[in-house]
Amino acid sequence: MKASQGILTVRGGMTSHAAVVARGMGTCCVSGCSEINMDEANKKFTLAGKEYHEGDEISIDGSTGKIYDGIIPTVDATIAGEFGRIMAWADKYRRLKVRTNADTPKDAKKARELGAEGIGLCRTEHMFFGDGRIDAFREMICSETVEEREEALEKILPMQQSDFEALYEALEGYPVTIRFLDPPLHEFVPTEEADIKKLADKKGKTVETIKAMIDSLHEFNPMMGHRGCRLAVTYPEIAKMQTKAVIRAAMNVKKAHPDWNIEPEIMIPLIGDIKELKVVKAVVVETADAEIAAAGSDLKYEVGTMIEIPRAALTADEIAKEAAFFCFGTNDLTQMTFGFSRDDAGKFLEAYYESKIFESDPFARLDQNGVGKLMKMAIDLGKPVNPNLHIGICGEHGGDPTSVEFCHKIGLDYVSCSPFRVPIARLAAAQAAIAEQK
Repeated sequence: MKASQGILTVRGGMTSHAAVVARGMGTCCVSGCSEINMDEANKKFTLAGKEYHEGDEISIDGSTGKIYDGIIPTVDATIAGEFGRIMAWADKYRRLKVRTNADTPKDAKKARELGAEGIGLCRTEHMFFGDGRIDAFREMICSETVEEREEALEKILPMQQSDFEALYEALEGYPVTIRFLDPPLHEFVPTEEADIKKLADKKGKTVETIKAMIDSLHEFNPMMGHRGCRLAVTYPEIAKMQTKAVIRAAMNVKKAHPDWNIEPEIMIPLIGDIKELKVVKAVVVETADAEIAAAGSDLKYEVGTMIEIPRAALTADEIAKEAAFFCFGTNDLTQMTFGFSRDDAGKFLEAYYESKIFESDPFARLDQNGVGKLMKMAIDLGKPVNPNLHIGICGEHGGDPTSVEFCHKIGLDYVSCSPFRVPIARLAAAQAAIAEQK
């Protein structure tokens, strides 16, 4: 994706993972063009009666989803002086803070240029795919003992710490929320024969043994499988490594910039039960406190959670006793509330629009009657238990104007969205505040 000028997929929709990541990178993406007849083996596809081969030129429009034959001339977008003036007016009136979803210093800096006031979601798993990292992470996945896993994770620790330091530097003292490892482990395993052989040699195992391990990781429904906090419950050493990286990075940047307010926000994903949060939080707190004490530091930090499983919203009064903050992961919360797969719903949603069942994609515009009711319930249950609870949203809805207005109405503290949607969120937040005054 990093090498691509534009991204076009046959499957998925505008809130599929590919589309979400592309939006964060500022890369044009059309996701879910089901009319494409793909022939991967021969590197060609057919669309609208024409056959396209590798090297042929097309143009895509990420806003409309249209695909054009040939190259259409384009110009870079420019921000005129009036834009800055309108943004200043927006900031004067809005109550909601606007953060960004960013995993790299480059994205974070771009978001800051566009007015972001912190990071609401850093997806740490994206950091594992860099050079020299994915091999170590695969070693960890295919380890059979705690000691082997810790040895592999020790290789990743300095790299992850360095990434976090760069993020803290880019944000210059604004808050940074770091989500611990979320996706299922099968997303990281090798698929090419050469990579499998390389891993087998490194682990001193046969290729067949490694293939059997890889096969054992595959799940029938991975997005509801062994992921999120479930990984930290099963392998607490992953949470320990990530905690060390977060805390050490924060202490180093705080030492370099004593005037900055560095206070890490550690977010545990996919909590459905208070006991899950207690177990993982205990690992985080024990590790973090030991690091801070050993360094003689006075660093403060918070441990919170993503509310993305309906049960978490329904039991928010229990969860608020242990969480310093809530952040609504509305991509998954929508998926689990509707029982729709966000990567497959594009196949049938068009029929839902035609039949007037839906007016818009619930993954793009927040379903206020259902998903919104769960969010409101979580706030109403959580706040009385923990008055200091701060609450945000980091799903893609954080950049949709009508969804931002709803977030303002139910009393969220901030919305977080992709860097290039930050100005939209700032404007929408101001419009919501002005509409409320009227």
